[in-house]
Amino acid sequence: MSGQRTGWRRALPTWRTVLGSVLLFLLLIVGGMIAGYLLVGIPPANSAAKAQSNVYLYSDGSELARDGEVNRQNVTLSRIPKSVQQAVLAAEDRDFYAESAVDPAAMLRAAWNTVTGKGKQSGSTITQQYVKNYYLGQEQTVTRKAKEFFIAIKLDREVSKDKILEGYLNSSYYGRNAYGIQAAAQSYYGRNAEALTTAQGAYLATLLNAPSAYDLTAHPGNRPRVLARWNYVLNGMVTKKWLTPAERAALRFPEPKPAKASAGLTGQRGYLVEAVKDYLTDHKVLEEETLRAGGYRITTTISKKRQNAFVKAVNTRVMDRLDDSRTVDRYVRAGGASIDPASGRVVALYGGIDYAKQYVNGATRSDYQVGSTFKPIVFAAAVQHRSTTQDGERITPQTVYDGTNKRMTLRHGHPTGFAPANEDDRSYGPITVTEATDKSVNAVYAQMGIDVGPGKVKATAVDLGIPAGTPSLAASQGAISLGTATPSVLDMTQVYATLAHHGRHRPYTLVDKVTKDEEDLELPEREETAAVPRAAADTTTSILRSVVDGGTGTAAQGAGRPAAGKTGTAEDDKAAWFAGYTPDLATVVAVLGQNPESAAQEPLYGAGGLSRVNGGDYPAQIWADYTAAALNGQPVHDFDLQLEEGAESPSPEPSTSESASPGASDSPSTGPSDSATLPAPPTGA
Repeated sequence: MSGQRTGWRRALPTWRTVLGSVLLFLLLIVGGMIAGYLLVGIPPANSAAKAQSNVYLYSDGSELARDGEVNRQNVTLSRIPKSVQQAVLAAEDRDFYAESAVDPAAMLRAAWNTVTGKGKQSGSTITQQYVKNYYLGQEQTVTRKAKEFFIAIKLDREVSKDKILEGYLNSSYYGRNAYGIQAAAQSYYGRNAEALTTAQGAYLATLLNAPSAYDLTAHPGNRPRVLARWNYVLNGMVTKKWLTPAERAALRFPEPKPAKASAGLTGQRGYLVEAVKDYLTDHKVLEEETLRAGGYRITTTISKKRQNAFVKAVNTRVMDRLDDSRTVDRYVRAGGASIDPASGRVVALYGGIDYAKQYVNGATRSDYQVGSTFKPIVFAAAVQHRSTTQDGERITPQTVYDGTNKRMTLRHGHPTGFAPANEDDRSYGPITVTEATDKSVNAVYAQMGIDVGPGKVKATAVDLGIPAGTPSLAASQGAISLGTATPSVLDMTQVYATLAHHGRHRPYTLVDKVTKDEEDLELPEREETAAVPRAAADTTTSILRSVVDGGTGTAAQGAGRPAAGKTGTAEDDKAAWFAGYTPDLATVVAVLGQNPESAAQEPLYGAGGLSRVNGGDYPAQIWADYTAAALNGQPVHDFDLQLEEGAESPSPEPSTSESASPGASDSPSTGPSDSATLPAPPTGA
């Protein structure tokens, strides 16, 4: 027959077959949708709305803390100011009143962005979020998402938009253990929801995106990110004509009040629990909302013995010496962290005097300059990259630089405009790198940073363990070399642990095990990598041993162990640091100045009766006491160092300025003409 297909055409389906298949597929989808709609009913409120406790354990299995008490008080929508409602809509779902309960296109777009690495996105409308919060759980499963889809459609047909918004506002989590807008208003601003201003409502709406990250009291270093999100919310209100541009321009950011810790999280427990929560969520072990639902048993890496030793050392060396009659003593804060270099386990973390009194974790906050504790990173980069001085001489511990105060730094023989002061404006003249490290000479390290290259210094810092997004970790002139960046105490402990581990970087962990319903969760892979060559790390250790043996860090000798370390002081003495390690333990201690009322950073002049607080004072003393106690009963190990060629034998002491590093000794000693455009460097040790 002429209508029969022959050859390759016989392998292709007919148009009738294709059309039939498409229709069958569509019928299956429609049938599935109808069946889902009919079979999935609106359930009663879930038990997850009453969060269970998570149990946190020390590394030995003894209980550290529990969390999970729910702070919630529902209010009617009429008691929530219209502008606050609109702020939430501007943040989460601007077309809520006009759109359907679900947005399939947004869900597909969010799924695609998540799969392709553009960041996790929910794609959920406010209705879907309310269904998840109030009726279902937080688990990330296909079944839960399907139920959410059908319940949202049903709810939208049976309940008014106002009631859904009211439920959403009352069931959402705002951080600080506050569930619902009323609890959030009380927790952040000490007022009822009905008294919230537009600006305050916009901040609470901001929290919905990432409650823990956007709480400025807990994470002051996140202020730029918080302000950006707050402005996004307000600008959205203008776009929707809920605010006029003039009203928007008149608004100022409303500072939230300090948080109050629950009774179960006082002392060090609150700091440890919050740090562990951040670790789990930052490393995608658990979503914040999933962890908040509770029921997890979390074994931390924290050693109870070492944690107690850290607290005792801080109290003995600093807190017990403070006197309320001295105003500056009210400013004193402290932070500390300790890591086992071989395993990367954080064995102790000191967050502050009491989580109920000082909410910000001194170990994890990232808003204080690290000062001269950054200088070893510069030297490690110099050895790593086989860098040379301006005249082509290799940089080693014996390289001689000009330590003249406010000496102009040079690049390719030309002034850079950067001429930092040494501590107390002291000039040293020709001085070796080892001596300059002992005495923390800014003039030497500013020039060395330019000789190495600020970009290389930054790259080495990141490889050693400082997060790439750390505030002020900029590659501009020599300022990076003097510690203008603000990594946390924990970040700096990671750096020094890497140096102690001969340049091998193993990302730190705060968690040994996470279990729920007797099932273990998968923890992040922590592959060990070579951050810098062993010779670079070990040669850096050799000059840091000199700092402890006869430089600014001699107080660290009190540990009774072979030790290497570096002192540091932030600009205007607002922070004093000691970062050091033995072959078995890396620990960093910072004493910080902060006004308890305004939260502004304050100088520590006169704190504890000292005229000024340097890294070699309280921080090094705390380090020594803690390290001695933490390693008590363990064998004493010496450093096993493999030094860079040329680092072994000291050069003769220079006697004239002509022996200073070429290209540096003849530079002018006046300050930079454009210094106002450069970040102010820390002053010294």
